[in-house]
Amino acid sequence: MTSLVASFSKGRTIRLSEVVERTAAGILVLGVLAWVILNLAKAPTQFFTVLLAGLNNGALFALIALGYTLVYGIIELINFAHGDLFMLGTILCANMMANWLGLTKPGLTGFLGLILTMIVVMIFGATVNMGAEFFAYRRLRNAPKLAPLITAVGLSFIFQNIGQRVNGSSPKQWGTVFDPQSGFSVAGVRIRWSFLVVLTVTALLLLGLTYIVQRTRQGKAMRATAQDQDGARLMGVNVNATISFTFALGGAMAGAAAVLYMETIGTTRFEAGFQLGLIAFTAAVLGGIGNLVGAVIGGLLIGVIQGLNDGAPYGLGQDWSQTVVFSILILVLVFKPEGLLGRRTTEKV
Repeated sequence: MTSLVASFSKGRTIRLSEVVERTAAGILVLGVLAWVILNLAKAPTQFFTVLLAGLNNGALFALIALGYTLVYGIIELINFAHGDLFMLGTILCANMMANWLGLTKPGLTGFLGLILTMIVVMIFGATVNMGAEFFAYRRLRNAPKLAPLITAVGLSFIFQNIGQRVNGSSPKQWGTVFDPQSGFSVAGVRIRWSFLVVLTVTALLLLGLTYIVQRTRQGKAMRATAQDQDGARLMGVNVNATISFTFALGGAMAGAAAVLYMETIGTTRFEAGFQLGLIAFTAAVLGGIGNLVGAVIGGLLIGVIQGLNDGAPYGLGQDWSQTVVFSILILVLVFKPEGLLGRRTTEKV
């Protein structure tokens, strides 16, 4: 009888806790919506201007987040070196466009050079990521989870030092083939062509990844490996090759993001990968790490919130930008750790 009462009390406590969490989450969402509406009512043109800027940054966050979510989805590794691989890609892109091809101005030649550069940088990202998987992570798959995590942090510092050696300690400005003034206006809101290019490339890459994962033989192998490596191996799947292929896809996404970032921002910094990588990781967690669509949605949401915070009338300003982003990460982990599109799972120990 006592155990029954204790069990009943415990059940009520769990349900009450869930109600409190949902209520708090609902209040938080309503507060954010009210804040957005106030900013829109205060200055509509300014609101949509910073909204577009946020979507542009969010698309870049999404591309980086796709790399995180691909790798985590198959081997549950948070590859903290991923952001710094993105940084190396920006440096390679800048040098290839400006120093090797001599393309720093808008035009058809510059656009064709940009396509070639994106292909090269994506191959570079894929190759480096495959090398990292083979030399740094493969032997640690059965090790305690802390071991590959520490290895990823160490690899991150190695990439940062390489970036600092090549790029220097100070930021560098580069000419770009995207004309920052080129675009058109709608109701007083300036829409840049570079913004449309970034969104289009992000959408195409997401569609391509979704097709690979859902429709191809290699994608089936990826899903089987993610569910059960031993079972996949028994069914004839080359697990090592599948994981290596997944790392290659993630590295290619980092390369694509690097080219778009470099040609949009026009600046290279050796510490950029650490900062943007953490923001992209937050986006992956927000959307549901392991979910491709969730990574893109999370990236766009983070970009929009950051843009409104930095430039909207009732925003806290750029000094609070990082605080806002990581506050979102903490709130998501507290109230919905599986993310917006992730699935809650339980593990038997």
